[in-house]
Amino acid sequence: MKILAADTSTATGSVALLEGRRVIAEWILQSNITHNRLLLKNIDFVLQKVGWTLDQVEGFAVTTGPGSFTGLRIGLTTLKTLAWTLQKPYAGIPSLDALAAPFRFSRLPVCSIIDARKKEVYCAFYQPDGKGFPLLKERHFVLSPERVPDHVKGPTIFCGDGWLLYRDILIDLLGDFALEAPAPFHVIRASFVAELAHAKFQAGEAENPMASVPLYVRPSEAEIQNPHLTTRSS
Repeated sequence: MKILAADTSTATGSVALLEGRRVIAEWILQSNITHNRLLLKNIDFVLQKVGWTLDQVEGFAVTTGPGSFTGLRIGLTTLKTLAWTLQKPYAGIPSLDALAAPFRFSRLPVCSIIDARKKEVYCAFYQPDGKGFPLLKERHFVLSPERVPDHVKGPTIFCGDGWLLYRDILIDLLGDFALEAPAPFHVIRASFVAELAHAKFQAGEAENPMASVPLYVRPSEAEIQNPHLTTRSS
């Protein structure tokens, strides 16, 4: 199955093409340019480089959050529209799940952590079974970095841009319990978004793209200023 996947939930964007169990192409770039100016260009770039057309893509996937509110809307709108227009299977993948996916064969707990701005982080904790099936221990939530150690009971692998931003604070608070992932694993890679989507498609769990909504975790600025708004996904 040929899958096109994208992540726009942080400042680092990623696009990948997966065919079966093979990663055919992956583009990762951290840029000050907004995702709405890069995403379609990057999708077109990777498709051209491997000689695929959009009609040949058999499934679409994108991160649903948490992350940058604007980035999430850009990614979701783009991939949902492509899936809907071409009538192809679609899957939304939580950002923190995709970030933790490379560690699913670990036997240690994993904490994926994304910068949430306002001196807070989005994070989730996972307990892999060592056989490739990570179990989400604690649902995605937002909190101050100083509160993260409240959820750590032993040596834990940390990954994500939130870890990089608050690394010194977390190491000071966690000591030997803090295990730092290598540099390539602090970004969400669209290839893992595609792989998680592939598993959903194989299980018959494709989603209606028009029903897919962002996983914001906390209210947007507009909702804070206008509490009567009820459009937020939780």
